[in-house]
Amino acid sequence: MVSTWASAAATAVEDRLLRALTPLRVILLINAVALNVYRADSFQRPLAGTVCVVAMIAWTGYAAWAYADARRRTRWLLGADLGLALTLLLSTPLVKGSGFNATVPGFWIAGALLAWAVHYRLPGGLFAGVLLASVDLVLRDHIQQSDYNNAFLLVITGSVVGFMCGSLQQMATERDAAERAAAMATERARLARAVHDGVLQVLALMQRHGAEHEGVIAELGDLAGEQEQRLRALIRAEDASGVRPAGSVDIVAALTRLERPGIVTVAVPAFAVDLPAPVAEELLAAARACLDNVRHHVGEDAPAWLLLEAFPDRVELSVRDQGPGIPEGRLDEAASQGRLGVSEAIRGRLDQVGGTASLTSDSLGTEWQLVVPREQDRTLRQEAS
Repeated sequence: MVSTWASAAATAVEDRLLRALTPLRVILLINAVALNVYRADSFQRPLAGTVCVVAMIAWTGYAAWAYADARRRTRWLLGADLGLALTLLLSTPLVKGSGFNATVPGFWIAGALLAWAVHYRLPGGLFAGVLLASVDLVLRDHIQQSDYNNAFLLVITGSVVGFMCGSLQQMATERDAAERAAAMATERARLARAVHDGVLQVLALMQRHGAEHEGVIAELGDLAGEQEQRLRALIRAEDASGVRPAGSVDIVAALTRLERPGIVTVAVPAFAVDLPAPVAEELLAAARACLDNVRHHVGEDAPAWLLLEAFPDRVELSVRDQGPGIPEGRLDEAASQGRLGVSEAIRGRLDQVGGTASLTSDSLGTEWQLVVPREQDRTLRQEAS
């Protein structure tokens, strides 16, 4: 796994910040050269002062080239940058004498400070700031308030810039990871739809027709059915590895766990269907209640079918069996006798989350049609007092 600081996004952030540092270096250089020319009469050793100014000019040009390529931004470059800044500070007593007021490099040393903050983030900025500030104060015979203010500014600037650079790199890395995850999820959904509309339909067709024959064709039908189930499970597992919206549940994966080979058949889309967690929990509980009714009233091994359909604004779940059906008026009679299984376990659950439950029953079997909304911000209904 690529670390946050070694990622391509983090490197891009560093590249941009260091490119922005180049014109700042030039501005600081112009300021330093102008001040040294203006204060040339304070030089006790003019030749040494000239060498220092030339060194600043040469290094500014070299740094602009060296920092432009990540391959050249080694610890040796950063070390030389900070080392030259410290050397120019230490040369100030030699150039101006012990009673100097301003150092030879002046604010030019901020270029090295910011380079360390950008490259090494908070630790680098704090280290470089403390080191430069300490050297600047140690060189002075008398520390004035302005000297302390400048030293404090070096430490704070290095720390703040380093922290901000680290935060920007982390955010850029997380953004890229999220974009890759979203792209992968989109591609998985596209492939899942293609598989669902093609391969899975063919396998399901082979299974149905195989059941109508015997021998090799029947065996091929059984194999097609097994492969269909495995392929569906694989697609669901791949989709479950994607990023789920906060507070949501993939109802496809949840319903798949209710499947019992040969008894409970679950037909769902080949892609994830996200529902708000409270809505998904109530729909799943209602589906379990429907299956419990099948086992209790039709038989322990009675077959049942669950079919999920997803629409932009709602999800519809059909739960069907092949039992003898429910006699007309039986549910009202059960409710009047205080047995509230259907009204509370199924209809009551869906009504609480803004959904509906309708029942169709005849001699060919019973079918529940459960409908719930997909809106994330729907307010749940309060239970009647």
